[in-house]
Amino acid sequence: MGRVTTYNHRKVTCAFGRHIVTGFADDSFITIEPVGDGTAHVIGADGEIARSIDPTRVYTLKLALLQASETNTYLQRMHDRDQKDGTGMFSVNVNDILGNQKFVGALAWIAKPASWTRGKVQSNREWEITVADGEFK
Repeated sequence: MGRVTTYNHRKVTCAFGRHIVTGFADDSFITIEPVGDGTAHVIGADGEIARSIDPTRVYTLKLALLQASETNTYLQRMHDRDQKDGTGMFSVNVNDILGNQKFVGALAWIAKPASWTRGKVQSNREWEITVADGEFK
């Protein structure tokens, strides 16, 4: 018999500083993408290839939350603080407990606040967060 693995979205935790994120959207709720180019290359006129490894460890974390999530209030407050006096930075800790995967970053800030939408039913809000010196563990 082959290997059996289990994923449970309830075993994915996310903390910003001391704030525990709650009210995740009902589908994909966390996306983490590197900002840098990874490994780039150029090819010379004679066909020789030279590679360049981008040392950037900056990531974009997109977080989708329910409209009524208390985390929206926390993130808006951190964005407002950052715009006012530059004190809106926080650490990031995302942990998939069952998958033994973890993403951490000591310095993060709101790159783009979530759009504000209202309608007949509750909608999701997506925040864009920049994480400096992030790493997967």
